Amino acid sequence: MFQRAALFLAFAAVAFGATVRLYLKDGSYQMAREYEVQQDRVRYYSTERSDWEEIPLELVDLDRTKKEVAGREDDLKEEVKVEKEENAAERAAREEVERIPPDAGGYYIHDGKLDTIKQSESKLVSDKKRTVLSVLSPIPIVPRRATVEIDGPAAALRVSGNRPEFYFRLSAEESFAILKLDSKKASRVVEEVEHIVNVPTVGEKRTEIATFKKQEGDNLFKIWPEKPLEPGEYALVEYTEEKLNLQIWDFGVGTAK
Repeated sequence: MFQRAALFLAFAAVAFGATVRLYLKDGSYQMAREYEVQQDRVRYYSTERSDWEEIPLELVDLDRTKKEVAGREDDLKEEVKVEKEENAAERAAREEVERIPPDAGGYYIHDGKLDTIKQSESKLVSDKKRTVLSVLSPIPIVPRRATVEIDGPAAALRVSGNRPEFYFRLSAEESFAILKLDSKKASRVVEEVEHIVNVPTVGEKRTEIATFKKQEGDNLFKIWPEKPLEPGEYALVEYTEEKLNLQIWDFGVGTAK
């Protein structure tokens, strides 16, 4: 059958600068850029000698050669497919970033939609008297011990999934994080605060979630948790270390209790 047919295989890898092994029945092979079967001969272009050569067809293991060619063609097709998928993902990511408004704040993108997260109002509460002292940012007076709290037992924004992704456009070059909040009957505790007399800074104790962070532009970052979040109350926060200058955007995972 091979002797009657003029079978020409333009090896697909040629376009990528690759070569094919033309296997012989004795187990050896010739490195070829391409080859063709001509009746009782196989004509091939030798990459070692940069010239066309011929060999008797009866010496060539054509089945093994064709199998390897087909396998490499499949590999090339898979590489092209992966590259197209990666390019599409990069394009989608760029388009997603372009949708983020120029205003500072937290943003939640899901299911092709963009939600601007409403900034939370937080209060400093005395640890002893449970008295609201002031709305944060800035705090003119800090007691010896207090907590930063948000009114209400649960956030209005409930995210889907347990590894939500957010964008943060910072108002300045500040620190930012995702915090786990301590839920109470009528409020959620963001952090504990301790003030030492005659010291200009305050100590802040908060439960920070391990996250991945990726900068997408000037003061624009993408942030998401390294591990799945347990059901509960959380917040995106922008803060200045030891200055008690918090900006908070709260959200919840799972059904609000």
